[in-house]
Amino acid sequence: MENKAKIISAKVLKTAMNKSAVVSVERLVKHPVNGKFIKRSTKYHIHDENNKCVVGDVIKIKQSRPISKTKTWVLVEE
Repeated sequence: MENKAKIISAKVLKTAMNKSAVVSVERLVKHPVNGKFIKRSTKYHIHDENNKCVVGDVIKIKQSRPISKTKTWVLVEE
């Protein structure tokens, strides 16, 4: 069976925690009334095993099993 985990790109916001980072994912959503596209962002806590992330980097993250209460995403590549 194939692994159907989502892989998305995100921008690193914070790296103060050990083996963790906070990233932001931006997406475009169409406004229901006037039809313009609006930027929306979501923050995710990710698992960064080797503390490779640096603030401002654009990285790829993959959905995984729950690692802690808030971490369900893992760093794929920097």
